[in-house]
Amino acid sequence: MSFPSHSPALEELPGHYIRRLQQIAVAIFLEETQEFGITPVQFGALAAVQREPGLDQRRLAGRIGFDTSTIGSVIDRLEARGWMLRNSSPGDRRVRLLTLTPAGEDLLRQVEPGMRRAQKRMLAPLPPEQGELFMAMLKTLVNANNVLSRAPSTPITPELPASRTRAKASKG
Repeated sequence: MSFPSHSPALEELPGHYIRRLQQIAVAIFLEETQEFGITPVQFGALAAVQREPGLDQRRLAGRIGFDTSTIGSVIDRLEARGWMLRNSSPGDRRVRLLTLTPAGEDLLRQVEPGMRRAQKRMLAPLPPEQGELFMAMLKTLVNANNVLSRAPSTPITPELPASRTRAKASKG
């Protein structure tokens, strides 16, 4: 006699919690930045281009871990709102290099406090040392599984929380 197999409870699946945390993160970000009407993906695109002016569309997608086939529509919206420009590449006229407009730079300055509040709110239930460890663990998981993504990004080097690094150094 065979018994039907049962799927594990959602509460046992890390993917369930990761998906829920992403939903919560987006909701908090949108709440904290609602006056600007910007999404987390749009913020990420603007921040990446601010950090590295002249990125092309493909490299921008890689920097923020976004699908190359849909990043164009994100850029279209940013361009329509006057926050980003596409400029012809001197080396290849088919390539468009991305830069922020002064309005895009100004927007990032205005949005930053809300973005920082959102990040703090997401981690607020954890004591600071657990928040640092959680961030290091997230980076490890993302970097180790990056190649499995539909939109692999440039890995972020995980860092041990400062308290753990100091403890290790004092033992050695």
